[in-house]
Amino acid sequence: MRHGGQILVDQLVRLGARRAFCVPGESFLAVLDAFHDAPVELITARHEGGAAMMAEAHAKLTGGPGLCFVTRGPGAANAAAGLHVARQDSTPMILFVGQVPRGHKDREAFQEVDYRAAFGGLCKWAAEVGETERLPEYIARAWHVAVSGRPGPVLLALPEDVLSARAEVRDLDHAPIELAPTFETVAQDALGWLAGAERPLVVAGGPHWSEEAAADLGRFASAQGLPVALSFRRQDYLDNRHPGYVGDLSVGGNPKLFARLGEADRVMLLGTRLGENASKGYTALRPEGPGPSILHVHASPEEAGLVWRPDMSVTADAVSFIRALARQAPLGRDWSGWTGALRADYEAWVTPKPTPGAVKMEEVVRWLAENLPEEAIVTNGAGNYAAWLHRYYSYRRFRSQLAPTSGSMGYGLPAAIAACLEYPGRPVVCMAGDGCLQMTINELSTAAQYRAAPVIVVANNGRYGTIRAHQERTYPGRQAGTALANPDFPALAAAYGGVGVRVERTEDFPAAYEAAKAAGRLAIIELMLDAEALSPGQTLSEARAAGEARGA
Repeated sequence: MRHGGQILVDQLVRLGARRAFCVPGESFLAVLDAFHDAPVELITARHEGGAAMMAEAHAKLTGGPGLCFVTRGPGAANAAAGLHVARQDSTPMILFVGQVPRGHKDREAFQEVDYRAAFGGLCKWAAEVGETERLPEYIARAWHVAVSGRPGPVLLALPEDVLSARAEVRDLDHAPIELAPTFETVAQDALGWLAGAERPLVVAGGPHWSEEAAADLGRFASAQGLPVALSFRRQDYLDNRHPGYVGDLSVGGNPKLFARLGEADRVMLLGTRLGENASKGYTALRPEGPGPSILHVHASPEEAGLVWRPDMSVTADAVSFIRALARQAPLGRDWSGWTGALRADYEAWVTPKPTPGAVKMEEVVRWLAENLPEEAIVTNGAGNYAAWLHRYYSYRRFRSQLAPTSGSMGYGLPAAIAACLEYPGRPVVCMAGDGCLQMTINELSTAAQYRAAPVIVVANNGRYGTIRAHQERTYPGRQAGTALANPDFPALAAAYGGVGVRVERTEDFPAAYEAAKAAGRLAIIELMLDAEALSPGQTLSEARAAGEARGA
């Protein structure tokens, strides 16, 4: 006989769980009790949103579902930001939420929420466990749903009395092993379709990637002489030094690459949904057409035809299908002129363009790209500061980038903590804006508690820069709601037992980074940016002038 909390944790251990993230709550005390003796590391965050983002980042790093425990009501509401990241990034995750006792249901009891109704749209599956004996069944199913097809988040609500009650029940093993097809014949058909192209383009992204898949993608591109673009914030899926790599389809990305996407006559989508950002707001490619012939490879059969109308579609995970493509003999088509032109566009794009001020983000990012080892992990959230990272950083190894395709602010620090815990020997750098970092800055305490030592580089321009840019282009000269009063970031790092330094000249950054890294503790490097330095491609004054020219 075990209480429900013990049954739950034992089942997670049986399925392979090694680490979970939480903010504790009285609604799942039995689970916390079970973690006391479990071979699972329980990481206590300071906010449920931070805990959920750590779990999501852990899942990206490991391929297994990220596990997060939060309490009912406000705890679940706070964790919704991490659920949204997992949903849009196709990341497997299970959010366990405490619930009121069964006898209190439907009375609007203290912190009661109908989680299936409130969170169903954010999850692949949202359910509530009604019987202690069925905990293994629900948990095994949640694990399977999270990782299968297009991965994503699952929510399980856990009534307090279900967890505290005792039952005699056996743990369940993993779902049966799936015998996947080899895809050799389908890959040959795909290459036969590709052979008819004059201007082909491969766009890769989405879930299920691995070190092996990244290497196979490089071999496939080399054998066929193909240009490969990567979707938004999937820049580590192919070594950026590869001659076939032509850039990423990102927010603020290379206009020439988006134009090339529109010029291509055959586009192979490998694993990616090719969402709004990667299609430039559905304008570089238009779902309604006209446009290129499309072959769409995705793990979910529902994805083909959902937005893009492909001429061919394959239901397969990217790892399996790219392995089959990499084994095929060269077609013998000469696309070198087309591929070379796209590569030249990329190389011109990543040539640094000077921005105003004594601290130049383009030079800071290029220094990091040239001096960080290949295995370094770089994390970021959302904001104009990330455009410098997208444009000027060269990703050379798979899983060296942790960033939300959902565009969630505050993601960088929780992701950096998860990366430090999973790979304590690898350098971890968190790039953040002053507004982005302050969304989850309380997680510095979590980093200190678990001796995670990321180097956090804060781009301080005293504003929500992305919104200010839109503001100036739409309502020039009418700033409202985008100015920030910031703390002393280096002093804040010191308050959490870390080190901090303020950089006011670009040439001082290398020494600042080396000192921060040598400290072996969490570190903050604050970059004091010029107010004009709004983005890599536009100053504040230029954004305002553009708005005025349009008569905004």
